[in-house]
Amino acid sequence: MHLQWLHLPSVQVSMLLAYIPVIATVVTCIFSLVLARATLRYAEATDKSLALAREEYEREWSPELHIKLERVSASEAKIVITNLAKISVLLQLVQLRRPSQGVPFGRYFLNDPLVGGMTWTDKIGQRLVAGMGDDFEGQISASVTFYASGRLFRTDWFRFQIKISNGNIQRLEPVNIAARRVQVLEKKDTPEEFRRELVRDVTADLVESEVSS
Repeated sequence: MHLQWLHLPSVQVSMLLAYIPVIATVVTCIFSLVLARATLRYAEATDKSLALAREEYEREWSPELHIKLERVSASEAKIVITNLAKISVLLQLVQLRRPSQGVPFGRYFLNDPLVGGMTWTDKIGQRLVAGMGDDFEGQISASVTFYASGRLFRTDWFRFQIKISNGNIQRLEPVNIAARRVQVLEKKDTPEEFRRELVRDVTADLVESEVSS
């Protein structure tokens, strides 16, 4: 009987030693799962932070222009282009059209830089009367094409309500702002066959105007 009591603790110790690797494996798996979950949470937080930083950078440095037509007097109006972004742009083309017509009645080629946060203005009273007629009441749209960071962009069409009577501009008010942000038309190294139709029209008109002049 005394020998059995001496043998029993040794059996329990051996069993405990046999379970130690199993217990260690279970604890290791639990810690691995906790670390993996913490890593996933950290990765998700990092991705969200990068996405927010990228969005903030794009908002600050992506080109964004605002167009406004203002009535100065009965015989004069002006266009005001404001660069809302930090990046500087190079104005290339101003287009005016009636929303009911697909082809602009006025295209004015430029090569003027516009620094971020600054405005560019020009008188367009005579051009409006010449393009719309001495008597007209309706909507008119304006768009600007420009270079920024080696790419050609175009703003959406800004709409305005205009009333011309006997060659006098009686009213010129904004209807709405552009529904979309600027669109990329082409890069400087874009092959001719991949250029969009508007870019080909702009280039062709520029060449024709130079030849005719």
